[in-house]
Amino acid sequence: MSTYMAKKETVERKWYLLDAAGKPLGKTAAAAANILNGKHRPEFTPNVDCGEFVIIVNCDKAVLTGKKLEQKYYHHHSGYIGGLKSVQYRTLMANRPDFAMKLAVKGMLRKNSIGAKSLTRLKLYNGAEHQNAAQQPIKIEF
Repeated sequence: MSTYMAKKETVERKWYLLDAAGKPLGKTAAAAANILNGKHRPEFTPNVDCGEFVIIVNCDKAVLTGKKLEQKYYHHHSGYIGGLKSVQYRTLMANRPDFAMKLAVKGMLRKNSIGAKSLTRLKLYNGAEHQNAAQQPIKIEF
C-alpha cells in the first residue's frame, strides 16, 4: 500500500466561516490557521498548499484575555534610524481589529511561500456582514 500525496492541481478548496464575537483572539486565529494550512484534511501533504478559504466575521468583538490589552505591543520598524514604532493592543483593537487578527493568524502560518499564499485566502470583516455569501461558506464552531 502506498501513501497518498496530494497535488496542487487536484486540491478542491471550500469556504469556511468563523465568528469571533466574544471568543479569544488567539483561539480564533489558531482555528483559522489550522484550516488555512489544510491540517484538518485527511490528504494533508506538507509540501503542497492544501489549505482552504477562511472568512472571519466580528473581528471587532474578539477579546484579549488577561492583561494583554495593556501589556502587549505591536512593534514595527520603518528601516530608518530611530524608526521603531510601537502600538499598544488596546489602541490596535480599537482602531484596526481586523489587522490584529491578521497578525495573529500570520504568526501561526508557515514561514515560507506556502504560508504567504495561504494568508491571501483569509478574509476579515469587522461586522457580522460579509461579501462572500455567493461562495456558501460552511459555518464552523470552535
